[in-house]
Amino acid sequence: MLTALAIRDVVLIEALDLDFATGLGVLTGETGAGKSILLDALGLALGARGDSALVRHGTKQAVVTASFETPREGGAIAALLDENGLDMEPGEPLIIRRIVKADGGSRAFVNDQPASAGLLRELGSQLVEIHGQHDDRGLLNPRGHRALLDTFARIDPAPATAAHRAWRTAETALAEAREELDTQTRDQEWLEHAVAELRAFGPEEGEEETLATRRADMQRGEKIADDLQAIADLLEGSDGGLARLRQAARILERVGQDHEALGEALEAIDRAIIEGAEAQEKVDEAAAALAFDPAQLESDETRLFDLRALARKHRVQPDGLAALAQELSDKLERIESGGAGLAALERTLAAAAKSYETEADRLTQQRRDAAARLDAAVKAELAPLKLDAARFRTAIAPLPRDAWGPAGKDRVEFEISTNPGAPFAPLTKIASGGELSRFILALKVALAEEGGAATMIFDEIDRGVGGAVASAIGERLARLAGHTQLLVVTHSPQVAARGERHLLIAKSHDGTVTRTGVRALDDAERREEIARMLSGATVTDEARAQAVRLLETA
Repeated sequence: MLTALAIRDVVLIEALDLDFATGLGVLTGETGAGKSILLDALGLALGARGDSALVRHGTKQAVVTASFETPREGGAIAALLDENGLDMEPGEPLIIRRIVKADGGSRAFVNDQPASAGLLRELGSQLVEIHGQHDDRGLLNPRGHRALLDTFARIDPAPATAAHRAWRTAETALAEAREELDTQTRDQEWLEHAVAELRAFGPEEGEEETLATRRADMQRGEKIADDLQAIADLLEGSDGGLARLRQAARILERVGQDHEALGEALEAIDRAIIEGAEAQEKVDEAAAALAFDPAQLESDETRLFDLRALARKHRVQPDGLAALAQELSDKLERIESGGAGLAALERTLAAAAKSYETEADRLTQQRRDAAARLDAAVKAELAPLKLDAARFRTAIAPLPRDAWGPAGKDRVEFEISTNPGAPFAPLTKIASGGELSRFILALKVALAEEGGAATMIFDEIDRGVGGAVASAIGERLARLAGHTQLLVVTHSPQVAARGERHLLIAKSHDGTVTRTGVRALDDAERREEIARMLSGATVTDEARAQAVRLLETA
């Protein structure tokens, strides 16, 4: 609710600080005293257009600061601030400041953090409802009528919301599956060819490295095959080195005892024979490893070249061909079985749509029942407010299928007919501002505490009425104020007498400058102001006595 309003240099207001509380507060004053200026100033804090004409003559800027008490935890306001990156601790007041410059332009702050005028308008729609000549939100907006009706009837749309989410999820899944299947089906012929080709080739992971290594080994073996054979001939041939060493060893065995050096020579030759045999063994091992079969070499080269060509064709690495073959095979299998999958998704979608329609139809019936109760409640309020010729109805109409949503498939709008035989029309079609305000009051009383902002302002709701009608308006305003903070700009003494707090708006003139001021009235001042409202310019004793009676019966 609104707790404080500070105004600096707005039109005729030089400096004004007001405090507000719960219940019914009334603002009175003579015509032209500046009541509209007060509402214009509050409108700035609520995101209204920053018109430089509102800046008091001779000053550089106008400043309005409004403080609000908000719920301690969560709620739409906290969510809105969070969405816009603004911080507010739970339980802290919400302070909105708006600055309008005389040379054009404006700035806005929420809890001393820069904000846009658009955010102020969004916050304002949650914080304050203004009904009357400044009305641009609240019950006149058909977009909120369905939620108001649901709140009035305590309808829970959660099952329909969950069913709608399941329906849309199933719809999306089916659309994606169809799109994927259509894309894949266009490629089916290519897939069949590719899968057949890859299956026939049978690539294996790591095959390229195996083939390349084996091919390189055989190519090297081909190059040194003659050299290896020459080495073998030199080492082990009939006239090779090892054969000659063995012959020398046999001779030394016969003569080695004739001299010590010959024995040592025999030992050296034996060692040479052992080393030579080991060398021959290694040469034979290498020859075996590097041995090649021309037919095998040709086969490996062909396989390797075909493997690499296939990889280039599919734009993958050779080692990725095996995985690609499996992937394409799986995709082809999905295409071939895709019809069955689509049928299952279509059954899921149909079931989800049916479930949603069941829940939405339940909401529709609940709303129709609630609409009848609301219409009766509003009707009971119309006659005392001198609207006995008017009719009210809650119109419920089906939305087009593509507009069905989480809250059902109904369009709800409050409609009125102000004259017998006249067709029903939206609330905004009422010509008279006072008549509109009284209709809003009747609807608000019928809705009682259900829905709406924490602060409501009625601007001259009693315009053009008096006597019993004004008394009925005052009684209903007081009743409504039991559920919310209510501020009323009024010319009616019957309404003013119902207020729990009374603010007087008045002009003053020092010979040079005209100023508008607002002050709270004590009991004696309040009696005098109500007497003025009753009698006009000259306050009579009879008017004072009547003011006392009004205050006593309020």
